Amino acid sequence: MSRPDSRKVIDYFKDLQDRICEGIENLDGEQRFREDAWEREPGERLGGGGRTRVLEDGAVFEQAGINFSHVTGNRMPASATAHRPELEGRRFEATGVSLVIHPRNPYVPTSHANVRFFIAEKDGEAPIWWFGGGFDLTPFYGFETDCRHWHRTARAACNPFGEDVYPRFKQWCDDYFYLRHREEPRGIGGLFFDDLNEGGFEHCFGLTRSIGDHYLPAYAPIVERRKDLDYGQRERDFQLYRRGRYVEFNLVYDRGTLFGLQSGGRTESILMSMPPLVRWQYNWRPEPGTEEARLYEEFLRPRDWLADG
Repeated sequence: MSRPDSRKVIDYFKDLQDRICEGIENLDGEQRFREDAWEREPGERLGGGGRTRVLEDGAVFEQAGINFSHVTGNRMPASATAHRPELEGRRFEATGVSLVIHPRNPYVPTSHANVRFFIAEKDGEAPIWWFGGGFDLTPFYGFETDCRHWHRTARAACNPFGEDVYPRFKQWCDDYFYLRHREEPRGIGGLFFDDLNEGGFEHCFGLTRSIGDHYLPAYAPIVERRKDLDYGQRERDFQLYRRGRYVEFNLVYDRGTLFGLQSGGRTESILMSMPPLVRWQYNWRPEPGTEEARLYEEFLRPRDWLADG
């Protein structure tokens, strides 16, 4: 079994980061990303480097972080070997793009996306490789038009690779982005996949590229529709409260966060996904009949968003 060409993947991920940064800057219209390029010296537990890009205090986006990383290590961390014990004792190479966009206006959803590639190797044995990633949407106030557009675009990304791919990745996303301690989804889902190597390297790389390329077409029209809507302190308070769920998921369940911290990754880059402001309120419940209650009742539950089209 030949070794997959990781350089092709790295080149694509760097280009994807560039294109998404340009798209987010155009949507914001005011601020630009600043880049923090970093590199690990040889001999450390985790080698390699990356480009962390952060946009702060924009007209549309309160904070947006878009990371590219390419790292190597001599031993897979526990978060990776827990569900794949055959990786124990292998050196690894990991590369990917990960982003989280925190908008200013509560009517604009938070969005997340990532695409990643791993190779785990051991002398005398065939390499184990796989792709993973996806994108998901976390609204604070629900709009069915936005949710349908998001999922139609997700389906369009998957359909060239088989009609079964979207429903499978959609269900995986619903299952993964679920806060078990709250018994509620993080948002309205999208796509999630991991350990993808069926069909060979070129097939899996093509599917991963398609998902990465469809992120901006999925998100940008929603931002354009909602960014200028009027809002007040009530909506802002609810946005900050719901951001707390985002923090809880990332620190308790997210595989990428756990992998980065356990492998000795760069903490500032790993935690750039956190919102700039957030609040918790003890045992808060939305008032019946409000738009805040409607989010829980109609949007924060598994649903077939494409049933009507």
